[in-house]
Amino acid sequence: MNEQTQIALIGGGIMSFTLATILKELQPSLQIHIYEMLDDVGLESSMAWNNAGTGHQALCELNYTPRQKDGSINITKALKINQQFELSKEFWAYCVKNNLLDTPKSFINPLPHLSFVADSNVAFLKDRFEALRQSPFYKNMLFSQDKDQIAQWVPLVMQDRDPNQSVAATFIDSGSDVNFGAIVTQLKNNLTKQDGIDIFLSHKVTDLNRSSKGWELQITDTKNDIRKKVQADFVFLGAGGGAFPLLQKSGIPEGRGYGGFPVSGLWLVCNNKDLIDKHATKVYGKASVGDPPMSVPHLDSRIIDGKKELMFGPYAGFNTRFLKSGSLLDFPLSARWNNIMPMLQAGIDNIPLTAYLVRQVFLSKKGRVEKLEFYMPSAKEEDWDLKLAGQRVQIIKKNAQGRGFLEFGTEVVVSADKSLAAVLGASPGASISVDVILELLEKCFATQVNKNYDKLKEMIPSYKNTLEQNIAAFNTQRSKTAQALQMPFTEI
Repeated sequence: MNEQTQIALIGGGIMSFTLATILKELQPSLQIHIYEMLDDVGLESSMAWNNAGTGHQALCELNYTPRQKDGSINITKALKINQQFELSKEFWAYCVKNNLLDTPKSFINPLPHLSFVADSNVAFLKDRFEALRQSPFYKNMLFSQDKDQIAQWVPLVMQDRDPNQSVAATFIDSGSDVNFGAIVTQLKNNLTKQDGIDIFLSHKVTDLNRSSKGWELQITDTKNDIRKKVQADFVFLGAGGGAFPLLQKSGIPEGRGYGGFPVSGLWLVCNNKDLIDKHATKVYGKASVGDPPMSVPHLDSRIIDGKKELMFGPYAGFNTRFLKSGSLLDFPLSARWNNIMPMLQAGIDNIPLTAYLVRQVFLSKKGRVEKLEFYMPSAKEEDWDLKLAGQRVQIIKKNAQGRGFLEFGTEVVVSADKSLAAVLGASPGASISVDVILELLEKCFATQVNKNYDKLKEMIPSYKNTLEQNIAAFNTQRSKTAQALQMPFTEI
């Protein structure tokens, strides 16, 4: 069977459906095919149980604000991520107003974000607080070392804690919990009503090659055992970890040298309703000495499909799959002559990460609960169940010196002729999906962006604003977005 489409999106997650929705708003006549290998969309990284649900706005994540060698706190990354997530919220607000998404509470809920540390990390948290408070984005953040105050914010964190332990916390009530899977499903439901959109489930893209008209995709309909070829002018690889092997098969020079390091996850999920009801924040801490920055577990209140949950983790682990539904051969088969050296170099330079993952894999449930006890001293093993989290793939690439290193973030790779793009990496990932897609649009659809600039500004008012412009419009714009999403907002 042979088919044709203008645009083929591979992967049915938050990135593909954000791209499809924005493109159809800019140019309703576009023909778009979306291919998902599972039997429904949003079942991998976008699924609620496969991610932390944190609206990553750098409110509580301490690894976004490292201490420099001179003792200062670098807040550059925090400011950037804060603005990137605001773009996502602005787009979702537009979608709510225009009935592209359902009621806000079906996918985003207000939830305070809190950072908690003890002993030697108290000074770091205070310095971080002072640095962040210089920006209007963080003017409403509170800092306290008072145990009674912290107990009001997070009673479970302080219950049964050693009274002699020095502790500190920052608290901000403008944080959010997001169900990215719900966003994907709702965007899908809207897109299926539009002409020119075809969504193919149980369709696995096995290969792609350049053709005279763009790209030829080889696809298997796994449910009906039908193989077909699809001609596409533009291809987007938005399949999470599954984008790596497809990027390699594309053969574009821009994709050479990239590698992927898979990291699995495991949650402790609370089964005690009394405990679930007592906790109503997302609590992040600082990595233990010797552990990598991305290793910090967190005690999270969640709203999943209308039900309140409480989870702790994720505990990292290692297997060689690039997706939860992937193959154990994914990682070894990703080795190529052009990336094997960067992968080996990154491995040598990240021996502490490897050791950390090995320790995590062999942790018993009792050992996992002991980790939880730092955040919740009264934790009891019988109140918690184990549940698999998602599979994420960290980027391995060459640095400016040509040496392979592990990149913690999200990256867009685009072919020279702008006919193919891929999104690689992990956190903050889904939270900054709109910013990622805007970068892709600027690189691959510059004509449509320039022609429809006013429409883009209508959808995402802060698009192209500088930091200074966003600060000047802080009260006006962020209050509108908060009102549309039914989120708290306090003027500064």
